[in-house]
Amino acid sequence: MELRRDVFQAIADPTRRAIISLVAVHAMTPTAIAGNFDSSRQTVSKHIQILTECQILKQKQNGREIYYHLNPQKIKEIADFIEPFRKLWDDRFNKLEEIMKNYPTKNKE
Repeated sequence: MELRRDVFQAIADPTRRAIISLVAVHAMTPTAIAGNFDSSRQTVSKHIQILTECQILKQKQNGREIYYHLNPQKIKEIADFIEPFRKLWDDRFNKLEEIMKNYPTKNKE
């Protein structure tokens, strides 16, 4: 049985989110990605492996180099899942703001 990693556990890690931000700008090799962190290359490679297993990153061979780039379809799936929750909280905060605007303030004189 193949164990599949949870995409939300993958993006919960700050290093993996930083890697996502890096490759969102342009495709990068593992060495180039690792150059942005104080961690060992092996540690960064493990983060890249997790992001690849979750299909957040895709790899493309270019000669002898492997380049990692963002999988926009997977990012859209994540965003689509989160969107109803964002709307829910936006509505709640907007209602709270309206209540606070109408809430009588105590004058200090």
